[in-house]
Amino acid sequence: MRDAAGNFSVLDRTCSLVVLLCFLHISVTLIYYIRNSDSRQTFVQNHQTPQSHRKLTEQRVTTEETRPPSVSNDTVTERKLETCPDNPPKLVGPLRVEFSDPVTLDLVREQNPALQPGGRFKPEECIAQQKVAMIIPFRNRDEHLKFWLYYMHPILQRQQLDYGVYVIVQDGDELFNRAKLLNIGYVETLKEYDYQCFVFSDVDLIPMDDRNIYKCFSQPRHLSVSMDKFGFRLPYTQFFGGVSSLSKEQYLKINGFPNNYWGWGGEDDDIFNRISFKGMSVSRPDGVIGRCRMIRHNRDDKNDPNPQRFDQIAHTRQTMGQDGISSLSYKVLKVEKNQLFTKITVDVGKP
Repeated sequence: MRDAAGNFSVLDRTCSLVVLLCFLHISVTLIYYIRNSDSRQTFVQNHQTPQSHRKLTEQRVTTEETRPPSVSNDTVTERKLETCPDNPPKLVGPLRVEFSDPVTLDLVREQNPALQPGGRFKPEECIAQQKVAMIIPFRNRDEHLKFWLYYMHPILQRQQLDYGVYVIVQDGDELFNRAKLLNIGYVETLKEYDYQCFVFSDVDLIPMDDRNIYKCFSQPRHLSVSMDKFGFRLPYTQFFGGVSSLSKEQYLKINGFPNNYWGWGGEDDDIFNRISFKGMSVSRPDGVIGRCRMIRHNRDDKNDPNPQRFDQIAHTRQTMGQDGISSLSYKVLKVEKNQLFTKITVDVGKP
């Protein structure tokens, strides 16, 4: 009995020890599992999240690279443009100029949608080399003006000029004074814009080649070199009529144009003399590029030949210092703007 009791006691202690060991084993196993589970979660967080971030970052970068840049209107306006080239790329050369079919101002407007009020234009693709005022002395030539606008606006735009068209209208029925109207045009255009060049054009003359650039040069420029009226020849060396251009400096150097030539003729020769007396020379395009056509018409009323013109021309040197832009007087009666031109009606006074 005593031996059986002893054996039972030993067996009981052994079982208890085994149970304890099993409990310890299970506890250790649970602790190990819990710790490994936390480690795996931490591992996933520490390794999968940066990968997802990289993917998201790569996606955002790709989207930003492919998305067009956001450009404000100010950025477009301030975008640096190149200066327009000496030889504008859209010039076509010789032109066919006809006056048989009438044109309307509505047609001219439709064909020139880029014009701003007052007949203003500047190229969008480059910075124009010059700011040019087109000045037309005018009275009772509405049909001629339509042809001038019809042909000239497309030409001037192809020439990539920053320009405006100004029609200077002499009011009343006194003798016509072309040169004084040109002086008035010079003064009035500068009130609107910082023009650097002034093209003075009769309303009845159209160039036959758009390579004849209506701008200013290092010397005063005679642009209407060979008219059909004269058989496409220069009538005489001193001829400066029709269409000419002078820079602001050149114009002021000769004191502008004479104010005292009333009626037809003489003022162009006076201007030529002024240029010569101030040590400048007249430049011209060649006879082919400088061709132009004149709209045939009868002489206007109140534009009879000036009987005093020859005596006046002979005294240019003596009179040019007092008679010119420095002595100009006139009165502006009305300024009208439409899409094609600015019309300035003036009182030029009397002879």
